[in-house]
Amino acid sequence: MNNTNEKTTDAQKNKSAMTALERAMEACDMMMRRFTADQLPPVGHFHYHQGVFLSGVMNVYEASKKNVYLNFVKDWVDSVVLEDGSIPSLDEGQLDDLQPGILLFPLYKKTKSLAYETALHRIAGVLKEFPKCQNGGYWHKQWHPHQMWLDGLYMAGPFSAEYSMIFQDNTLLEEAADQVILMQDKTKDPVTGLWYHAYDESKNESWADKETGLAPEFWGRSIGWVPVAILDELRFLPKDHPKHKVLVTILTDLLKAVVQYQDNKTGLWYQVINKGNDSRNWLESSCTCLFVAALCRSVKEGYLSSSYLSYAKKGYEGIMNRLKYDENGVVIDNICVGTGVGDYAHYCGRPTSFNDLHGVGAYLLMCTAVHQSMEEDQV
Repeated sequence: MNNTNEKTTDAQKNKSAMTALERAMEACDMMMRRFTADQLPPVGHFHYHQGVFLSGVMNVYEASKKNVYLNFVKDWVDSVVLEDGSIPSLDEGQLDDLQPGILLFPLYKKTKSLAYETALHRIAGVLKEFPKCQNGGYWHKQWHPHQMWLDGLYMAGPFSAEYSMIFQDNTLLEEAADQVILMQDKTKDPVTGLWYHAYDESKNESWADKETGLAPEFWGRSIGWVPVAILDELRFLPKDHPKHKVLVTILTDLLKAVVQYQDNKTGLWYQVINKGNDSRNWLESSCTCLFVAALCRSVKEGYLSSSYLSYAKKGYEGIMNRLKYDENGVVIDNICVGTGVGDYAHYCGRPTSFNDLHGVGAYLLMCTAVHQSMEEDQV
């Protein structure tokens, strides 16, 4: 499912000794050669594509302490956030456009810039007024009324939790935890333990089950966002908070379900993760990276036993075995492009990309999590 003409080189064979952090820096450097910060696509748009990639870059900075990565993040933020703290390209009608707000926190903590603080308050204000279903779940987009998508947990939750901690505003922290609980209640399948991609309260969408309102499939990347989001929220939710244990249980139950669908041969996960035996289905890179990152972090935090690192190692090695190299550097391929909700044919028929922002972002989240859980003590 790859449309590149890259070829494997002798140099690739010499990469096997690289650490996970070195792999992450290699990918960052490749992307920084391809794009100046202000040209990251979609250019001039405050959007989760840049947000997830630059979140990964920020992780690489924190692990490597190399300022070139921090400066790249800052350069992008400064290209879309004006000196008065306004964000002209921010679309307040979709959760996808709020996710990059998490990049403002480390910059604000380092600089105490009024522009960053103003931008943070604006995003928080949007979330506090964001439209909801009758059950309290966020609509994913204003033009998709009454629909809750798994992706939205990552787009809104980590920002909400960190904002609450920094500005002593518990409103959004409670909201973030509640959104996870609501999403599980509406989308979790009691048989597999997996979560359906979306829920339509109105039950009017063509993809929605007329009885339950559920989407028909378990899309890999949408599920991958969930444990990553929960782990980010748990960093700011006090352990004695009554919902802390609830979120940990939700996290671990989901990951325990996910590992049952890892492909034994490759260590990867499928685009529709429970239908690996269907010839139309295919092994997808970004969801694999997110699952590996979540498994590593969950073990590191003590939420899962160390036995779960075996699944993470197998998934990480599966991605490493899939890497290619061309004249520009590393090639991370078989990344599903941005995808809405649909039927099985819809997911299987989605185009793939290579080195796109959310794919490389997921890869960076994975590599830095592997570094922290398996390598840090040895480096």
